[in-house]
Amino acid sequence: MSTYTARITWTSDSPETFTKNRYSRGHEWVFDGGVTVPASSSPHAVRVPFSVEAAVDPEEALVASAASCHMLTFLYLAAREGFNIASYTDNAVGEMAAMEDGRQWIAKITLDPQIEWSGERLPTLDETAELHHKAHKECYIANSIRSQITIKGLKGGDND
Repeated sequence: MSTYTARITWTSDSPETFTKNRYSRGHEWVFDGGVTVPASSSPHAVRVPFSVEAAVDPEEALVASAASCHMLTFLYLAAREGFNIASYTDNAVGEMAAMEDGRQWIAKITLDPQIEWSGERLPTLDETAELHHKAHKECYIANSIRSQITIKGLKGGDND
């Protein structure tokens, strides 16, 4: 069984105002490969200057994780089927919604993959749709979250 780790580090920059909820939400994500990512709460949730607008927020990271997982699975499946991809770009969007009790959640993630195919053998629209359906079904992240994930422009969509 695989395990995945991240170290999350935050340090108070103003102990005298912490209990007044006036502290920076800026922190770091450190991953096992050595990459450090500046992170923060979303400016949509906590106003600047208490959020760091230039940092990655958990909501963005969830959307990026879902899009990245789908892409990596799609690339694997396309290569296995003998299709060559020159580039893959996704402008993924996550949408917040309120639950019945008022709590917020990312209810929907829309993937918008733009794929540039190359080579002699190009997939049909139906083959491309099937690759997306298989990628969605096999993506670890899509299998781990309850957000609805749709693929823009895909005939019939691809919903959880």
